[in-house]
Order: sequence, then structure tokens, then C-alpha cells
Amino acid sequence: MSSSTASAPTTLQAGPEAAPSRLSLQCEPIAADTTAIRSLDWDRSRFDIEFGLRNGTTYNAFLVRGERTALVDTSHAKFRDTWLPLLEGLIDPTAIDHLIVSHTEPDHSGLIGDLIDRHPDIEIVGSKVAIQFLQDQVHRPFRSRAVKSGDELDLGVHPESGVAHRFSFLSAPNLHWPDTIFSFDHGTGILYTCDAFGLHYCSDDLFDVDPGAIAPDFRFYYDCLMAPNARSVLQALKRMDGLPEITTIAVGHGPLLREHLPLWLGDYRDWSGQRSAGEAYAAVCYLSQYGFCDRLSQAIARGVGKASGQVQLVDLRATDPQELAALIGEASAVVVPTWPAAPDAELQTAIGTLLAALQPKQWVGCYDAFGGNDEPIDTLAGQLRNLGQKWAFEPLRIRQVPGGADYQRCEEAGTDLGQLLTKEKTIAAMKAIDGDLDKALGRLSGGLYIVTARQDDEAGSRSGAMVASWVSQASFDPPGLTVAVAKDRAIEALMQVDDRFVLNVLREDNHQPLLRHFLRRFPPGADRFAGVNVLEGVAAGGPVLGDALAYLGCRVTQRMEGPDHWIIYAVVEEGNVADTTAATAVHHRKVGNHY
Repeated sequence: MSSSTASAPTTLQAGPEAAPSRLSLQCEPIAADTTAIRSLDWDRSRFDIEFGLRNGTTYNAFLVRGERTALVDTSHAKFRDTWLPLLEGLIDPTAIDHLIVSHTEPDHSGLIGDLIDRHPDIEIVGSKVAIQFLQDQVHRPFRSRAVKSGDELDLGVHPESGVAHRFSFLSAPNLHWPDTIFSFDHGTGILYTCDAFGLHYCSDDLFDVDPGAIAPDFRFYYDCLMAPNARSVLQALKRMDGLPEITTIAVGHGPLLREHLPLWLGDYRDWSGQRSAGEAYAAVCYLSQYGFCDRLSQAIARGVGKASGQVQLVDLRATDPQELAALIGEASAVVVPTWPAAPDAELQTAIGTLLAALQPKQWVGCYDAFGGNDEPIDTLAGQLRNLGQKWAFEPLRIRQVPGGADYQRCEEAGTDLGQLLTKEKTIAAMKAIDGDLDKALGRLSGGLYIVTARQDDEAGSRSGAMVASWVSQASFDPPGLTVAVAKDRAIEALMQVDDRFVLNVLREDNHQPLLRHFLRRFPPGADRFAGVNVLEGVAAGGPVLGDALAYLGCRVTQRMEGPDHWIIYAVVEEGNVADTTAATAVHHRKVGNHY
């Protein structure tokens, strides 16, 4: 195809995998000389193992033609049989001068090797770290150009449109990998951001035409992938402020952002500002592309954020030694992974910098990277103990390929750490409310309930439970209720939209044993149901407690965010009462600013 853009929208069904997994392609022009090639993965139900998806996802690539031609990213390897032929229908691969690699995660770089096979002289443009990662990833020689903030790539003027396509690059490390760069085309005002500002949402809508429909997934994506790097998000936003007017953010996942751009940018700025307020933060270290460091560190960091703690992910391989020393030395807590038993010289230097920068009053934790040949975690823990550090949580031992329970344990450990970091602020907030108001608010009473949830899927089994009293019926038809869940509760991750849970109603004459059990502080990964009479298989959402008065099986349909709680609205799908003569246990408080 010789024209500057595809002449009309194109949708193709993918190859033999199409029937069970619904894979398709969408090819549409989005600006002068610019075509989006979107790989639609309609049924993908999980991302990075621990993140459940409701609406599938997309992997977006872009073809930009000036006097020369650039391709921005590729696609997931599962689209090989259809994506490459579609590209070849648009342009001869040997006519593509540059491949801009926004970052090297396989869902965006899965077809780079195939492209190099078709055009060995193509120049791959990416951050220095991305080029290093690709050398270990594609196992082929290739031409490359490493770029950083301020560098440019000029494609020249397109002979037909007359538009000059000149790219400026912005470094955006840790969004959400250490190798990420943004690319801004001055000719169209499009900013290519890959993972940043994206969302896992698969639809035929090319742009953000319905903000209400995609807003929950936009927020969930931010919480999972961007929130642990809120400081890095703010740095990226500052760099973006120096650009000319941005007309479109061409994301790597989901619809492109154009119709409501101020809304999405404002959300990122507000959320990241809230998470970066204050000076106390946890530095969660990891080794990029080693074992399961990336995912495990994300789970720990997400847990810190759930407790309103500040967090900074730190890649020991990619971070400059001077910056590494500052990030570790200024942190209130430091979490480190096991590293290779025989580290290379560069990594050995980073390890030395890390250990030298640790401060006596810091909280510390450590976790197994499960890289195949790690330094034993007990050896690492011993080194930290010899330095006199305070332990935030016991070493997180990973004894098999991590599954759902392992990621949940890491998240819970992060939450414990976040609560340590925010303890003084929490106590101050409890004392801040006016005494009369506090007492009056405390006169609001509620029942006593145990919320339980369990999920079993390809990531393994995850379960949770919590005591609840902020529960209220909210609708007659369909029958619905609301539950207020504190943001730092572990079970909150199991109560996303379309998830199911069970509300166990406690009985007035026999509620103390269950209340005492579930009010205990459980260590990360502990079985909440050990020693409790549980009825399995009764309700779809989770365990039913045998000593409860009644149970209600619920499905989450909406979530509303409050300052420190999520308000969960759920439709009640099933239920039963064990004793129609017994009364519900009621909770009376004395104060209204803490439980």
C-alpha cells in the first residue's frame, strides 16, 4: 500500500486462536500520515498474573510516514500470524527506516525479532536500557540508536500531506518499566506513551468517546501499574508540560485519549500528587528482567500504596549509582530482592551502593526473586540484620513459580509496611476531629458481619476476610447493598467490579468467637479460615461461615472512592438464613473517627 495512511478502517480476525480467544486487528488512520494498528485481545482475563481484567485489552502500534517512515512498537507474539501480514499490506517492511521501542515488555515487543528478520537494516530507537534489554531478548544482531530526553528523530516532510514529522523523546523510567520513553510528533501533536495513561479495555472505539464507560478501568490500571511509581509519574508530567500542545495521547493499551484529554491528565496529576505528598517513603528495589522481581516488587509496592504510604520502585540495574544512593539513603524503608549468587561487576557495584546507603533507623524487608540461582534469602536477611536494620516484615520466601497466593502475600506485606510508615499520621488524624462531632458520629450503629471472598483461576487461589459494620441495603430491585471497605484491607483487591463475595451476618447470641478470630492481625499470607467452621461450595463468591446467622452471595457492580474507603455496591444473587428466630449482632461505637 503506497498511500500515507490506510484508506478505511480495517478489522481482521486472527488465525487459529481466534475461535477460543477472540483475537482481532483494527487498522485506522488517526492523523496525517499516521495509522494505528490495534491488536484486540477481547477475552484476556489476567495481566501480569495478579491483575484480573474485566474487559480484555489491546496492544497498540503506530505507523508514521514522513520523508522516512517509523513504526512505534509492535504487538504481542500471539498476533504473529495476522499482524505481520497486515503490516506488509500497509508497507513493505524494508521501507520502514526506524522502529521506535517505547519499552520492551513482550506484549509490545513480541514481534521485533520477526521485523528484524524481514528488514535486518532497520534502526531500532529506544532508551539505553531498552537497547540492552533487547539484546538479550531477540538474540539477533540489529542496528540501534539510544535516545534520552531532548533527543530528536526527524522523519522529514511527507511529500503528499506536506506535514513535517519530527519526534522529540522524553525519558519516562519506571512507567512501568525502567526502559520507557515517550515520543512526541511535532507534526501531529501526538504523544506516544505506551503503558502510561493506558487502560485494559477492549472495544471497537478507537478513541475515548465514552469516558464514563472506561473511567473505572482507567483508575484500576493506574492503581495497579502506575501508583507505585507516583513520583515518576509526576516527573513525566513535568517533562510533558514543556511540549507544545498535545492533541492525542497514543497509549499502548486501550482506546487512544483525545476527546477528554484534560480529564485523564488531571486524574493522573491529582492521584500521583496525593500519593507523593510527604517525605516518608519506601524504596522497593528490584532487578529488571530477573526472575519474578518485576511482578513481586509491584505487588509489594501496591500494598504500600493501599495503606496510603509513599513508595518508589528502584531498579538496581538501571538506576544511576548517585541516584541509587540518594533514593536508598532518603527512604524511610527499603525492601530488597535476592540477587544472583554470582552478580556481574555492574550489579555488584549497585549492591555495594545499596548496602552502603542504608541508614540505621530504616525499616527493611526482603523477598525471593525466584531467579533460578539466587543468593539464599537467609544470607541476605543475615546481612541486613548485621547492619542493625528494623524489620518491617519477615522475609518473603517464594518456593515455587509465584501464584496468586504469593502475590497476595507480597501485597499484604507491603500494606503492613505502609501502615508502619503512616502510623504517626494516622494517630494524629484520629485526634484531630472535634470531640463533640466525634462523639455524635460514633452514635451511628450498624450490624456485625464477616465479608469473605475467594478466587481460583490460572494464577492460583486467593482468599480474604474482614469484619464489617458499615453495611447497608441500598436497593430493592435488584436487591443490592453497600459495603465500605478501607483502602488498606487485603480483601479490597478481591472486590473489583464483577467479583463475587459473601456477606456473613453474625448472630447476636454467638458472635464473639468469630469476631475475636477475624479481628486478629494476620501475618502476610496467613490462612484467615484456619480453625473456623467453614461451609465450602455453598456460595459462589467465597466461604460461608457455619456459625453465621445468615449469608448473602453478592456480585460487585459499582465502586465509589472515598477519602479512606471504597464504597462497594453489589447485587445480592443468593442467600439463606440458618435461624429465623435469632437476631443480628449490632455494633455500637463511642467515637466516630476510627474503628
